[in-house]
Order: sequence, then C-alpha cells, then structure tokens
Amino acid sequence: MIVADRYYNDFSLLNIWDSKGVYFVIRHKENLQYIVIKENILPENRHPHILKDEIIEFKNTGSKQRYPKRLRRVVVWDEVNEQSIELITNQKSWTAKTVGELYKSRWQVEIFFREIKQLLHIKSFIGTTENAVMIQIWTALITILILKALKAMAKFGWHLSNLVAFIRLNLFVKIALQQWLDKPFQEPKEPPENYLQGVLF
Repeated sequence: MIVADRYYNDFSLLNIWDSKGVYFVIRHKENLQYIVIKENILPENRHPHILKDEIIEFKNTGSKQRYPKRLRRVVVWDEVNEQSIELITNQKSWTAKTVGELYKSRWQVEIFFREIKQLLHIKSFIGTTENAVMIQIWTALITILILKALKAMAKFGWHLSNLVAFIRLNLFVKIALQQWLDKPFQEPKEPPENYLQGVLF
C-alpha cells in the first residue's frame, strides 16, 4: 500500500503500481478531469466526515491512455484544517473511512519527520557512508521517541518544542526527572546544611 500526496499524480506510475498488484491512496490535484461512473451509497448516521465515495474514470485522453482503468474517488472532510481532501485509490473493497484513515496516518508520519528535522536540528549528516547515515537516522528516531515518551509521562502540559529546549538547558543539572517533568517551575529543595559540594568520601 502506497500513500502519497499530489506530487505522485503520475498516472503512468500509478498504472505500473496497479499492474504489480500494489494498492495506492493519493491526494489528487484540484484540476483532475474525470467522469463519475457510479456513486457508492454512504452509510447513514456513520462517518459523517466522508463526503463522497464514487467510481470514476479519466476524461482527459492523455490521462486515460496512461491509466485506462477505473478508480475510486473518496472525499474526506478535515475538521482540523476545515477543508475537503480528495483522494483517488485503486482499492475498491475497503470502506471509505479506511481510505481516509490511511491518508490521515500518512500525514502523522510527515509531522513525525518534520519534528525530527526541526527539533533535533538535523540538516546535514556528519558521516556520509551508508553505516554512518543509518546510525544518525536511528539515533534521531530513538531520541524523538524518548522525547515523546517523556511528554506522555509528564503531568505538565508540555509542547514538544518547549520540552526539547528545557532539556537542553538542564542537560548537566542533577534533577529528579519525573518530578521535574510534572512540576518544571517548582523551586528545588535547599540542600542539607552539612552537604559539602565536591566531597567524594
């Protein structure tokens, strides 16, 4: 299953994927020319965010030559951004809700990688061999997952960017991690009077 954005409106490529038994869910361009062959009935009182579910074929001769088969077109309402998302797929047996959820999951993956680039400031690789690149990618993935786990553990309502910034400031500070995550602005307790800093024994 391939889930992609408008960039992949390459109908020759979609035809190759289809011929190899690969399913795809792609957000189509606004100027897509098509003919509606059949409009699938939407279930009543369920999945109100599904606006349309229809079988289409391309109207444009060039597009039809590159992809001669019929496709399924699903229109989903995005409540967060208040816009409709128009998808095409060659998967005709799944529910329209499943098709919409697949595309939504793809967007979450994009957000995940955007957070890695923005929060961890990974703009270039230190090493360029395959092994060096893989080590850096895995290190970044592990780091972002640990940060997300800390955010989920905390009682305080952290934004991920704030949490990263505060951790950078406190890297060399000895703190009780869970206590700090829950109450980051609470004043630390005074050390005992007989505490001598720097004394090892």
